[in-house]
Amino acid sequence: MALLEVKDLHVEVGGKEILRGVNLEIDKGEVHVLLGPNASGKTTLAMTIIGMPTYKVSKGEIIFDGTNLIDLSIDERARKGIGFAFQFPPSIRGVKLRDIIRLCGGKEPWDPSKELEERFATEVLKKVGLPTNFRDRDVNVGFSGGERKRSELAQILAMNPCLTILDEPDSGVDIDSLKLIGGRVDSFVKETGSSLLLITHYRHVLRYIEADFAHVMCGGMILVSGDPEDILSKIEEQGYCAYVDICPPALKKELESLMPELGK
Repeated sequence: MALLEVKDLHVEVGGKEILRGVNLEIDKGEVHVLLGPNASGKTTLAMTIIGMPTYKVSKGEIIFDGTNLIDLSIDERARKGIGFAFQFPPSIRGVKLRDIIRLCGGKEPWDPSKELEERFATEVLKKVGLPTNFRDRDVNVGFSGGERKRSELAQILAMNPCLTILDEPDSGVDIDSLKLIGGRVDSFVKETGSSLLLITHYRHVLRYIEADFAHVMCGGMILVSGDPEDILSKIEEQGYCAYVDICPPALKKELESLMPELGK
């Protein structure tokens, strides 16, 4: 049985249908890459899996470890072992980074009367290359793009999820942060046997993360699945629009009825 099964998933946002029958299976320990042009439905799929309330499922199922998630809240899904890192991690004033990392790890906020020196969050921050003094700062307040992504990764590592979803971890980071984030994620997956769904536009982060499968989304559907290197090479050579044109005729005809420009 797959760890995650997305079956004929249809999703509406603000009354508009965004996902139009997505099917996806991820087994334990697998790394899947989700590719596609802007507004193709990638982030919508991720937000729906984690249970963001504004993403309404009109049809289909999301089965995680044998449980249908459709009626579960976002916190219930997280407790079941689904971790998520935002493309643009938010700032949270008044909440210390050390405490949110501790909460992700199932621990109480740091209490100096019980623990003279904070240890848990400190060790996690070392793994993502953030200085010790970051533990005492408000979450992501004044952080650079790369520091925000490292902060998110620290929370994921503390949580130790069965399934991690990363939304464009290579967006807005320098090469040093990209290398560290990619390498740390790859090690985490291999050491723990957890699964990963990685959303990206490019292969940059995949230099450091070994992927098993790639999927291409367009028009709210997954049109192509297969070997990551083969798919990425063709996309880089042809671009998304030309690559989508090689999808099965039945799907291509359906897309053209929704987006006539594809048929031109």
